[in-house]
Amino acid sequence: MFGMGFSEILIIAIIAILFLGPDKLPQTMVDIARFFRSAKRTLASAKASIEEELHVDDIKREVNSYKDNLLEEKEKLSQASAFTELTDEFDAVIDMAGETTTVESPAPKKPKAEAAPDAKKPEVVTFSKKKKSTESTDEDNENA
Repeated sequence: MFGMGFSEILIIAIIAILFLGPDKLPQTMVDIARFFRSAKRTLASAKASIEEELHVDDIKREVNSYKDNLLEEKEKLSQASAFTELTDEFDAVIDMAGETTTVESPAPKKPKAEAAPDAKKPEVVTFSKKKKSTESTDEDNENA
């Protein structure tokens, strides 16, 4: 409470008991509590009356609407400047080329069915085992 630790509050309580005595201490504590409560109410009412007089809520709403408008305009401006930079770069590329060129759209592609006769068919490789005849094995044995 108020940045004080337990030991500091205890020291203040002991000093208060010594100066006020045990008879007056409870009434003094009640009076101090009433003072703080009334000071808190007075500050709250003063704050409310000042805010009412200055129309703080209306001013806050107006400031927030101006802020939103500024953010929207900033976004539009950044988009426009990005577009300007892009067109400047495009103009620089055109100047470097010397003249503008037109790009023709590519010819329509043929369907796959028509393209198949023109294309080469891939060669199919199969691995099949051939049976050696007994005659050839006899000849191989004689040659060896």
